[in-house]
Amino acid sequence: MIKNIISGIKAYFGAFSLISKLKLWKYFAIPMLISFITAIAIFGSAYGFSDVLTDYITSLFPSWNSYSWVRATFRILTGLTIIVTGLILFKHIIMALSAPFMSPVSEKIEAHFTGNPPHSHRDTTFMQQLWRGIRINGRNLLMELLLTIPILLLKFIPLVNIFSAVLLFLVQAYYAGFGNMDYTLERHFRYRESVLFVRHHRSTDIGNGIVFMLFLLLPVIGWILVLPLSVTAASLKTVKLLQQEQLLKASKNLV
Repeated sequence: MIKNIISGIKAYFGAFSLISKLKLWKYFAIPMLISFITAIAIFGSAYGFSDVLTDYITSLFPSWNSYSWVRATFRILTGLTIIVTGLILFKHIIMALSAPFMSPVSEKIEAHFTGNPPHSHRDTTFMQQLWRGIRINGRNLLMELLLTIPILLLKFIPLVNIFSAVLLFLVQAYYAGFGNMDYTLERHFRYRESVLFVRHHRSTDIGNGIVFMLFLLLPVIGWILVLPLSVTAASLKTVKLLQQEQLLKASKNLV
């Protein structure tokens, strides 16, 4: 598993040069704008609501206001919850809305490494790609929230809360990598088949998602570059996995 996670991470090496070589930057213009605007809206709201929620919670129990540590604890917990929720919403929103722009990128990367001409696989329209992105990321958002809520509750348990932070990060990484890999899978698999494929290669998926999540921790630059680099790395790795399982016919192999 560790080997495959590292493999997913290593796929980022050379992603920047590959984007330049294939002249893909023009496809990322709108997705990068979507990322920037969404990040400002979500994280700006998160910052503003932290104190508001803390004031509301403590107003329900006025006696708590006499204890500074209680307010501080609630401020930390509400801030953490809002940030986690913001990260979850951010990645699913940008991946869903960017689907029609990322699919051509993935297709050109696949064509470059396999020798297959563009549109040699199942073709889809702009709206079909958008709907697929919304459906996949909507499903992932629901699943991630169902897993995140109990993990956040573990924060109240001493010692266990240390491991819960790592688990929470890996859950977010998994669903981030899922969305990135699906830009390639949508040409080859139906919805349910893609879910099974990613589940089978979850460690590689997590490797891609780990770097994705780390990029989100870099204000502005990370928010802008996260999609170009993560999608390029995921497309490269997904094509290789498809070839290894003989699920992708090609005139040359990716090594």
